[in-house]
Amino acid sequence: MHQNNYHKKTKFIIITGGVISGLGKGIAAASIGKLLNSRLKIIPIKLDGYLNVDPGTMNPMEHGEVFVLNDGGEVDMDFGHYERFLEVDCKSDQNLTMGKVFEEIRKKERKGEFLGKTVQFIPHVTDLIKSKFFEVAKKEKADLVLIEVGGTVGDIENELYIEAVRQLKSEVGSDNILYVHLTHIPIPSGVQEQKSKPTQQSINMLRERGIQPDIIIGRCEQKLTDKIKNKISVFGGIEKNAVISGIDVDNVYKIPLAFEEEGICEIIHRKLRVYSPPDLTSWKELLNNINEPINEIIIAICGKYTELNDSYASINEALMHCSAHTKHKINLKFIETTDIENNKKTIAEVLENVSGVIIPGGFGSRGTEGKIEVIKYCRENNLPILGICLGLHLMVVEFARNLCNLENANSTEINSLTPYPVIDIMPEQKDIENKGATMRLGSYPAWLSEESLAKRLYQKELVHERHRHRFEVNPNYHQTLKENGLTISGTSKDGRLIEFIELKNHHYFIATQAHPELKSTLTEPAPLFLGLIKSAISKSTL
Repeated sequence: MHQNNYHKKTKFIIITGGVISGLGKGIAAASIGKLLNSRLKIIPIKLDGYLNVDPGTMNPMEHGEVFVLNDGGEVDMDFGHYERFLEVDCKSDQNLTMGKVFEEIRKKERKGEFLGKTVQFIPHVTDLIKSKFFEVAKKEKADLVLIEVGGTVGDIENELYIEAVRQLKSEVGSDNILYVHLTHIPIPSGVQEQKSKPTQQSINMLRERGIQPDIIIGRCEQKLTDKIKNKISVFGGIEKNAVISGIDVDNVYKIPLAFEEEGICEIIHRKLRVYSPPDLTSWKELLNNINEPINEIIIAICGKYTELNDSYASINEALMHCSAHTKHKINLKFIETTDIENNKKTIAEVLENVSGVIIPGGFGSRGTEGKIEVIKYCRENNLPILGICLGLHLMVVEFARNLCNLENANSTEINSLTPYPVIDIMPEQKDIENKGATMRLGSYPAWLSEESLAKRLYQKELVHERHRHRFEVNPNYHQTLKENGLTISGTSKDGRLIEFIELKNHHYFIATQAHPELKSTLTEPAPLFLGLIKSAISKSTL
């Protein structure tokens, strides 16, 4: 047994999913947390079934964006929802993957920690998983731990997690744990009737694994009818008011409001005795600003994963936050820059009616020449532009080529034989062979220069942003860049690493080595993004 006096104080809410993946368990978990966090310290944990240690080596097209934490952990993008809704800084030990679990089990076995026993899935693996829950709860002094089980009930990848959260009830007591099951209520075309059969089957599978849900959230494009709620209630063995509509919304920040309206807080309070009435006043005001904009603008995102919006989820969120604070609807235009390289479209065509441009982070050479063309156009035509990570690199490359007369200047990531490697791999990265978790990851400080746009935007001299990169602006070219008019407005303490660049006498031309979108929230938008939007708004009204 792992229980001690501290664990008796901690409550647990377990969120599982059924029928299909991609229903939004992370957002549901974050929304529940938002409704309870006015007086409680709520800590999320995400359980992923894949054998990767973390998602850092996965293609964004397959897994979505990699979210980076302050401590350098590369985690599932659901952590973005947790941090934005709960306004907490998560840690990498709150993301448990089967890769991490099996790696630790193997190390323990090699050290002889199992005392000659045959190491088995149950109890050894499930005990390790539960011990992680308690370690996080104790370290973070959590009042309530939200545990999201990735995947759907019935997946072979999450069976050990399901068993671990089932066992958890006997360790913490039934008054300290609550199970939420998120499921899918389809409305087949031609029938136009909500169907409960997939949900019934999913509940059955959960019960077969020893878990009786306390709350069932039915994800549906419409509010659940009384008839369907009653049917699920009878089959699920729960009260009718514990069947909650998980209605499709046009903005995820509306979900806590929808859950509150459905009475989910009361159900949770009754079971766990955590009386914490939500204060959503400012949340509602900001949402109202998004719902009733005074105007609209178009912002272009120039990338190579543009076919999947999840690849740039945090950028989308940061822009949503800016919309709430400027009362402007921000229409996104995703630009595949290979189209520019292949002469399928001209720059003027691509950027028609665009009020601002973002060059996001990324890896590899595909589409980079097209991005450089976009940067050149923005610089020459005074069009507001924000560069992030790779975006900074390419803005430096464009500046070096066209204003420093360094013909064919490039990043060695893109062209290892470039005569002018203005972007080069960081010295400490050169001899690294492993790909996973070996970049410059996590929160790092930057010192901003006086009179800079960066300092005006942040309103302070020392800032901390999250990073994920291997390449940097080559220190051998710092002086050349400055002499030709590039402002180095933020650096590491020793001045070696460029963190921010900008151009004077331009409407808005700024880039950062960091990923400021990762710390943006609805109540506090990322300063560089808010600056871009305000600049784009003023530019569009000229």
